[in-house]
Amino acid sequence: MNTTATTTAKTVKVWDIWVRLTHWLVAIGIFVNLTELIEEGSTWHEYVGYAVAALVVSRLIWGFIGTKYARFSDFFPTPRRIKNHLTGFGKQGTHLGHNPFGALMMFALWGVIIALGVTGYLMGLDAYWGEEWLQELHEILANSLYLLIPLHVLSAIGMSFVEKQNLIKAMITGNKVDLSI
Repeated sequence: MNTTATTTAKTVKVWDIWVRLTHWLVAIGIFVNLTELIEEGSTWHEYVGYAVAALVVSRLIWGFIGTKYARFSDFFPTPRRIKNHLTGFGKQGTHLGHNPFGALMMFALWGVIIALGVTGYLMGLDAYWGEEWLQELHEILANSLYLLIPLHVLSAIGMSFVEKQNLIKAMITGNKVDLSI
C-alpha cells in the first residue's frame, strides 16, 4: 500500500448494528445446534432453530429497508457485478460492502437456514410426524452447513488478505477503511 493511500484513507461505518448482531447471533445459534450443546430434537434445539430462522428472515427484510450497505441493492450478485468482481479481483477498494461472491454465500447460508427452520417445523406437525424423507432432508441441510460455514470463514480470511482489510474485525466493529480514495 502506498503512503498516499494511507494518509487519505478514511474509516467508514459499513455494517450497522443489526447486520452485525444478526450475523453473530445466527453464528452462535448454528454452533449450539450443530455441536449438539443441546440435544438434537429437544425443545431447546427447536427454539434455537426457530430463533436462528427468524433472525435470518429479519435480516432479509433489513436487506430491503436497512442502511446503505445492508441493502441488497448495494451488493446483489448480478452477472455484471460478478464479472466486474472477477476482472477487478485483488484491487483495493473494489467493494466497501459485501462483494458478489460474499453475497452468493450469504444467500446460500440463509436459504439453508430457512429450509432447516421449515423442515424442522414440518417434522413437528401431525401430517409429517415420523416422515423419514423429511428427517433426511433436514439432516442433509444441517450437514451442508459443515461445508458452507468453513468455506465462508476461509473466504472471509482470504479476502481479508486480498483486500488488505480485516473483515472479521469489520464484522465486529462495523468499520472498514475506504481504500478507493
